[in-house]
Amino acid sequence: MDKIFIEIFNLLAITALVTIPFLNTKWRGILTLTCTTLQISIISILSISVFSNGIVEYFYSGSWVTGLIPIRIDYLSAWFILVISITFFTGVWYGVHYMRKYRDQPDNLALHAAAFTLLYTSLIDICLVQNGMVLLVFWEVMALSSFLLVIFEHYKSTTLKAGINFLIQSHVCILFLTIAFMWIKVRTGSFDFKSISLFTSSQPPIAGLALFIFFFIAFAIKAGFVPFHTWLPLAHPAAPAHISGIMSGVIIKIGIYGMLRVLMLIKSDMVTIGYFILFVSLITALYGVMLAIVQHNLKKLLAYHSIENIGIIGIGIGLGCLGLGTNNQWLLLAGFGGALLHVLNHSLFKSLLFFSAGNVFLLRHTMNIESLGGLIKKIPHSGYLFLIGSLAICGLPPFNGFISEFFLYNGLFHGLSTGNFVFILTILFTILGMVIIGGLALICFTKAFGIVFLGTSREVFPDESTIEYPQSILPLYLIGLFIISTGVFPWIFSPYLIQIVSQYLPELSAQVKLQLVENLTHFMIVGQFSLGFIFLTLVIYFLRHLVIRNRAVCQQPTWGGAYCASTPKMQYTASSFIRAYRKLAEPILSVKREKREAEGLYPQYIMQRTHAHDKIETWLIDRPLFLIRKVLKSFVFLQNGNIQAYILYGFIFIGLAILLPSLISAIALIIKFLIHL
Repeated sequence: MDKIFIEIFNLLAITALVTIPFLNTKWRGILTLTCTTLQISIISILSISVFSNGIVEYFYSGSWVTGLIPIRIDYLSAWFILVISITFFTGVWYGVHYMRKYRDQPDNLALHAAAFTLLYTSLIDICLVQNGMVLLVFWEVMALSSFLLVIFEHYKSTTLKAGINFLIQSHVCILFLTIAFMWIKVRTGSFDFKSISLFTSSQPPIAGLALFIFFFIAFAIKAGFVPFHTWLPLAHPAAPAHISGIMSGVIIKIGIYGMLRVLMLIKSDMVTIGYFILFVSLITALYGVMLAIVQHNLKKLLAYHSIENIGIIGIGIGLGCLGLGTNNQWLLLAGFGGALLHVLNHSLFKSLLFFSAGNVFLLRHTMNIESLGGLIKKIPHSGYLFLIGSLAICGLPPFNGFISEFFLYNGLFHGLSTGNFVFILTILFTILGMVIIGGLALICFTKAFGIVFLGTSREVFPDESTIEYPQSILPLYLIGLFIISTGVFPWIFSPYLIQIVSQYLPELSAQVKLQLVENLTHFMIVGQFSLGFIFLTLVIYFLRHLVIRNRAVCQQPTWGGAYCASTPKMQYTASSFIRAYRKLAEPILSVKREKREAEGLYPQYIMQRTHAHDKIETWLIDRPLFLIRKVLKSFVFLQNGNIQAYILYGFIFIGLAILLPSLISAIALIIKFLIHL
């Protein structure tokens, strides 16, 4: 029955891909919406049943290249399938409305619909299949379909540049995956994921660590760990809003899935691996949030926050590895459990933030924070939902971000009970880092929400429509409901998290599992406090309504209370709001300023702009490309337009092709002769 479900799931995708080219724009949208919703329903039912009925496993015969192809839906696969499906469900319903503005591009929309279906199907199949060769095929399909979705507005040079950057780095990721799986195939003769355990248990420890590094680099590129993150801040702003939400919500999480899957199978020094992941993740989270604050493009700001949250998830994975290596079962649960819960939570609030930003773009046709302001009066639903997402991403109760970060903090403080000095010092620095990350996130989203939605409008736009269509709001309200429900009822996820974590330590006894469940009862207490906070807020709001219901409502300009000749220029800008932080962070970040000082008694034009640059992108991408171009330019003289010269190049190439093998053979014979002497 499970096999039939999966075959129907893939058959729906094939049906959509075959049918889309023959339909008009309206029916393409309806078909994509229908097929994706049916796929989500089928695979979600199957995944939920795994938590109740146990792991599903069956095999396809494959070929002489792939060998036997195992399909395994364990608890880890089921969790990620559900996370991906939730985000795609809200994404496809929001996307159908968002893409109406592009109805004059029917061919682009057809390709977009096909790529969307292909992307969802490939992501789910990656979670299902456990054969290295087949995984590489699905990974390639995911990379190409993501690329097509990112470059929807390919007529813009910045979009095309971002898409090509994404495609190249995706294939660097595939290269490292290919090397890792081929190494396993050579040593074990199989592409089955179980061969990873066989390889690492039969090889020296250094070989296991080397294999892990190959896998880590591959998955870190996809997830956006520093310094492999440079594609992410370019691709997220370039894509349509619903694709940005899906990319941040689940596509980068497939790198987290791969990392967790490998760590489940690899038999190596988990303490060393844990320290390594913890260090990289802490740098990733700090660097991501520091750069997010100085961004003036709203979607780019959110993209850098994806890097920050990937770092937080990585901190949980690092703690889980340390718990696994030191046999600290509570740290194991808190680390991996907190990481898994934050995967779900981040997919919810980040998709909500990107979809809200999409509504801002539909109204103002810009993502420049400096040009926005007062939008909560124009699109109040989007404004308040963006506020919910902002509070959740900052880790404030009663929202879901607080729960997963509370889980991680709980694990960190439990880790202090160990007697190892280096371990305690590491935990203390991690706690300090998490505190700094949380504080910087508050600064960033105070700026983002305050500058974009509060105050008054800074520029006059031709389209002043204030209509918020139900199609663009209902998916956001659904996500908001999930966010609040997770914050109020987090204990619902406790048994599922324990089932997943038990896969990392199969010898976990029933008594220990019971103890862990009892330790997680504080989740219920946190939920009760959150529910009480919500109830108190509603009571205060109701009392306020009773007090003012008979009073006349007087509306005045936002800044008209003290000075009647107000102007939008009196407000904080995005740059001025974080000026103090920018000055402190300038030694670490690359921030360029353009400034025009006031001249004369009545200055007509005063200006200051700041432009933030990613130093790692400059060092790893821009400078190497500059050097390559410089080297290639030295050979420009070869392209001189002289037909005789081109014929000469051909003769030289043919001559080298004939002489070079003979020359190499002669050198080999000489070396062999000298060795015999």
